Amino acid sequence: MKPYIITIARQYGSGGKTVGKMLAERLGIPFYNREIITMASEDSGVNAMLFSDERLKSDFIARLHARYRGDMPVPNDSSKSYLKDEALFSYQVKIIERLADQGPCVLIGRCADYILRNRPDVVRVFVHADPEFCVEQAMKVDSLPENEVRKKISEIDDYRARYYKHHTGHDWYDARNYDLSINSGVLGFEGVVEEIVRYMEVRSEFCK
Repeated sequence: MKPYIITIARQYGSGGKTVGKMLAERLGIPFYNREIITMASEDSGVNAMLFSDERLKSDFIARLHARYRGDMPVPNDSSKSYLKDEALFSYQVKIIERLADQGPCVLIGRCADYILRNRPDVVRVFVHADPEFCVEQAMKVDSLPENEVRKKISEIDDYRARYYKHHTGHDWYDARNYDLSINSGVLGFEGVVEEIVRYMEVRSEFCK
């Protein structure tokens, strides 16, 4: 099987991060999630807290709500906040490209599928599941009432979709962005890992 860089986008609660860790262990390759933030911070000299998902989510969604009214965007005022987020994203792009150049690895989120879309050695995966499965999995790690967990899932997935749209111009949910779109609620985490490995084996055989 050819060596591949695997990018994993995932709905909250679908277990995409767990799948990524399992896959990296199975293949014996590095796994990068929040490590990308640490590296971007070290590379840029910017405090890692500014790359925080929670900080970005609150700032980013607030700005997007202000910018959009219906389907008509209002003109961008090139605010300092906007430019700051663009700069932070560019640092992450550099780290993701650098990690890919170093060799096979698993990269979680952060538009890595789009950033590396022109590389022939990239497998782009989207892990999703039905709402009840996501709630069940999320409640294993979130000490919150069920209604709050459902709200959190909705907010995080909405943020990820908006963030992706802003930086790539594409719909995060569009299957055409990925090589594989897999329902973890049907296959389970081990089944998803197996499906990804099988895809890489088939691709290695037929894409010489």
